[in-house]
Amino acid sequence: MEERPQHRPSRLPDNSALKQQELPAHRLYFTARRVLFVFFTTGIFSLCMGIILILSARSTQEIEINYTRICANCAKLRENASNFDKECTCSIPFNLSGKMMGNIYMYYKLYGFYQNLYRYVRSRSNRQLMGKDIKAVDDCAPFKMSDNKTPIVPCGAIANSMFNDTIILLHNINSSVQIKVPMLKSGLTWWTDKYVKFQNPSSKNLADEFRGTTKPPNWPKPIYDLDKKDPRNNGFLNDDFIVWMRAAAFPTFKKLYGRLNRTHHFIEGLPAGNYSLNITYNFPVTRFHGEKSVVLSTLTWCGGNSLFLGLAYTVTGAITWLASFAMMAIHIMLKNKKMSFFHQ
Repeated sequence: MEERPQHRPSRLPDNSALKQQELPAHRLYFTARRVLFVFFTTGIFSLCMGIILILSARSTQEIEINYTRICANCAKLRENASNFDKECTCSIPFNLSGKMMGNIYMYYKLYGFYQNLYRYVRSRSNRQLMGKDIKAVDDCAPFKMSDNKTPIVPCGAIANSMFNDTIILLHNINSSVQIKVPMLKSGLTWWTDKYVKFQNPSSKNLADEFRGTTKPPNWPKPIYDLDKKDPRNNGFLNDDFIVWMRAAAFPTFKKLYGRLNRTHHFIEGLPAGNYSLNITYNFPVTRFHGEKSVVLSTLTWCGGNSLFLGLAYTVTGAITWLASFAMMAIHIMLKNKKMSFFHQ
């Protein structure tokens, strides 16, 4: 008897409209009128948004006090690393000509500090910062281990270079009376940083949890003892530490240091008058020709006083409008040529 041929499974797709690519299709047809309408609408929207953002940014109040040269003696002292244990303070008086209303934010601003270098940004341990393994220091070169081979916590170049100046704002009521302006050191971070990217180990006693590790070389105190006033603001959950660990994209940047606690004399904001900044100078900048400033600023619904976003919208709107008029002129010119051709 003859053997029947074996049927092999077919590789042909099913005979369906989807797999045979026979679904009904729609071809978009853009007329000149539709294209010009989209361009004109986009231009109007961008121009309006740009004007609104610029006006909003100009409505903010901001004052900046550069203390690099004012604290020159302290800056010279910090150029020598052997003076790390010597405290140096300076006082900077300034005048606030008008009242700053609403929520006031204090920033420190650095000039010429490049946080965006590749090796600098990579020098950190996310497993350590999330509290999963505090001795995971493999990615933290060159600040992984101390000289006696003890793991550094927090490890890495970013953590080791943390900004550590202490800034106190005083309001001078008169020549003999000064009031310390209350500043809050909480609520400074992004929610995702505070509750996702940074977590302390599970133990309630941080000193016990960090036993067997050492602090970064440039730090005066360990990670579990950063804030003696608020025990919850210690370890990897310290707000100042989290703010610093978010690397800046440009060499000139400012980071949030505190926010005004609106109580007693400061319920409405900062009243006009004489103030002074008492600064404990720790962070050296003159070695890399940098500068430091303190910035006091209000905010609006769209942020601070930066004009970049408003100008970007305005320029985009202007270019879109120019392109719209150019396309309209070309369309009219071609339409006239086509009509004259048919007449001939």
